[in-house]
Amino acid sequence: MRQHETVSVGGTVTLTCRVAESDNSSLQWSNTAQQTLYFGEKRALRDSRIQLYRSTSTELSITIADVQLSDEGEYTCSIFTMPVRTARATVTVLGVPGKPQISGFENAVPEGGKVTLTCISTGSKPPAKLIWYRGDQELEGERYRKCADSLSVFVSELTLEVSRSDNNALITCAVDHPSLAPGDKRSEQALRVFAVHLRILMFSVSPLSLSCLRPASYFWEKKDGELPPLAKVDGAFLRFEMLNKSDNGVYHCRADNIIGSSEGEYTLLVPPPPPPPSPTPFSPTCPSPPPAPQLPFLPPLRASPHPLSLPPTPPSPPPLLPQFPSDPTAMLSSSGVDHAVIGGVVAVIVFILLCLLIVLGRYLIRHKGTYLTHEAKGSDDAPDADTAIINAEGGHSGAEDKKEYFI
Repeated sequence: MRQHETVSVGGTVTLTCRVAESDNSSLQWSNTAQQTLYFGEKRALRDSRIQLYRSTSTELSITIADVQLSDEGEYTCSIFTMPVRTARATVTVLGVPGKPQISGFENAVPEGGKVTLTCISTGSKPPAKLIWYRGDQELEGERYRKCADSLSVFVSELTLEVSRSDNNALITCAVDHPSLAPGDKRSEQALRVFAVHLRILMFSVSPLSLSCLRPASYFWEKKDGELPPLAKVDGAFLRFEMLNKSDNGVYHCRADNIIGSSEGEYTLLVPPPPPPPSPTPFSPTCPSPPPAPQLPFLPPLRASPHPLSLPPTPPSPPPLLPQFPSDPTAMLSSSGVDHAVIGGVVAVIVFILLCLLIVLGRYLIRHKGTYLTHEAKGSDDAPDADTAIINAEGGHSGAEDKKEYFI
């Protein structure tokens, strides 16, 4: 009867040999190289991993701990009778695959680009099956095997064309192997996808700013010609201080960083200016003239001790009114009204000064005549001219002293 045992690397396997009846013959276990392991209860090979499990007249069982791939093969149980009888046990050692390692996530992937991911598993026997998942969806990858340092390395590659929705998507590489329970060994990584966005930050007749966000360096150009003179490049921004129809066209932005580069475009169409508003009927009106300037109040003159004859007061000049333009639609400005008022006040002040000068002049003339009359008093009774002169000069001894009066 042939025995079959399967064990994973590092595990323990038990080999048992039995006979129906005992004839006092000893049982013996030999390894794949036909080296005796145990002869009855006696150890023949000094390997601490191999231990006696049970020994009777009809049974010999041994255990092999910490099984290695080199322990795989056919083991022989013999009983030395005439003739010698043998039984064989086949040990299959499973190489447990290591935890899969995923590469290809070192850099972020531009939107619309392709990325190749690699999953590697080593130490599996038989070859492990590597399965890709995006979320819960299974993906098909390309599998192959290669050898490195006497070990079998099993590789699977997956190529994806990514979109914006793949950013932070979870990619899983799982190992399917007889030595493992489902889901025992798997690795997960999240995709990183970057996108260049070209969008309008502000759009009006003027100014306009186009923005190219995220990467570290930027390049702006106009596809159908040079950039307009009034378009200023400011890093991620292309600014238009004034817009006109000559600015129409397709503007292209290329953004670069250490990950890679990406591009975006924006088509600028400047709308035509709005039509001028239709004229509305207008009824001209003539503004009312400003009120005449008020004359300042004049205090009454104090009466003189001598009667004065004043010239008749000239009629006051008519109030100065601003001249309106012949155009009925013209409006009187506030500066014209102010000039007219000032002119009227100046004219009144000049008139008052002239009146005061006339009054003062007549008063002085009248006062001088009165003085001369008193000066010649006393010469009326003189018999001759010489005497009159002497009396007028104050030479007469009996004449009254001359007196002067000032009012």
